[in-house]
Amino acid sequence: MSQLPKPSARLARFPVNPFATLNQRLVELKAAGKDVIRLDMGSPDLPPPPAVIEALARSAADPSHHGYSAYRGDPGFRRAVAAYYERRFGVTLDPDTEVLPLIGSKEGLVNLSVTYLDAGDVALVPSLSYPSYIAGALLAGGDTISFPIRAENSYLPDFDEPFPGIERAKLLWLNYPNNPTGAIAGLDTFERALEFCRAHNLLLCSDNPYVDVTFGSYRAHSVMEIPDAKDSAIEFMSLSKSHNMAGWRLGACVGNRTVIDNLLMIKSTFDSAQSRPIYDAGSEALNNTPQSWIDARNARYEARRDQIIAALPTIGLTADVPQGSLYVWARLLDGSLDRDYTDSALSEASVSLTPGSTYGEAGRHYVRFSLGVSEQRLDEALDRLREWYRVHA
Repeated sequence: MSQLPKPSARLARFPVNPFATLNQRLVELKAAGKDVIRLDMGSPDLPPPPAVIEALARSAADPSHHGYSAYRGDPGFRRAVAAYYERRFGVTLDPDTEVLPLIGSKEGLVNLSVTYLDAGDVALVPSLSYPSYIAGALLAGGDTISFPIRAENSYLPDFDEPFPGIERAKLLWLNYPNNPTGAIAGLDTFERALEFCRAHNLLLCSDNPYVDVTFGSYRAHSVMEIPDAKDSAIEFMSLSKSHNMAGWRLGACVGNRTVIDNLLMIKSTFDSAQSRPIYDAGSEALNNTPQSWIDARNARYEARRDQIIAALPTIGLTADVPQGSLYVWARLLDGSLDRDYTDSALSEASVSLTPGSTYGEAGRHYVRFSLGVSEQRLDEALDRLREWYRVHA
């Protein structure tokens, strides 16, 4: 019997996806008859606006809407993204050159690293960050250097601190409202980040999927609001969280047209863009979803957030109250390790939480709760955790 060839060295460098490992564990628990409540996954449990679903159905019923889309994506959706930025942020984008639709923003994050990083090149990533920033750099053959974001500084970067290895860096990643911490940033943070990137010839990459998941009177910002930001920055937006369309896989990259063109060259070798019905549904979402729908959805998330915050002292945790994102970032009061806590909660209480070290070693004493679960199931999950912790403690 012949032997298979060895996988590439690239694969050996690639980190194991922690959510893939967790999913396998959940499959095993379900097969064993366990009813696991998932507070680990940032997937909205509520549907998109009804008009979005209707737009999908209308478009799918058109027999001419089932072929390949153009590599640059549907012009109507690009115009909808540009109109959204104008309405939401007062930012003007050319829909033909400064907007690139994506099959969910995640593929754009990874493909950007492939577009810009070679062996020896570096991406600067926050010490707590979405794993795809690191995975994309490794896939490209590059490396990452972590810069600290700390609780005592509201999880904001300090650009006056030294950045070792910056001479090899090409990209700097920011994400506010932040996953996993729920931290927010003002325009002053984006201004300072742009100054820093211009001084060091870096591309500022703003990952902004939670911009419309905010609480109370807070409204999140776009880096594109800064004058001349398009000279040095791009931004990734997504309908996954803003319009409860996580499984629909639709987002966009906006900003510098040269970066857009370069990203398109890589992206067009990996996929053939989204389907027309998905684009039409996305256009409906961006063009016609009333702010009242966003506000009502966020109010439900806010109530769930408060429910979790109130329960934390009874399960050995504490947290700042987040003003944005889909998460509560909670610290273990006794200083124990995140995975010990989450493994025990899963095995003994059948509640799945995300260990903080999934997002970097700086998270090893934290766990992340998702707000994307119904009120009834959240009640049940918190009751289970209280009883588990009473026995466990």
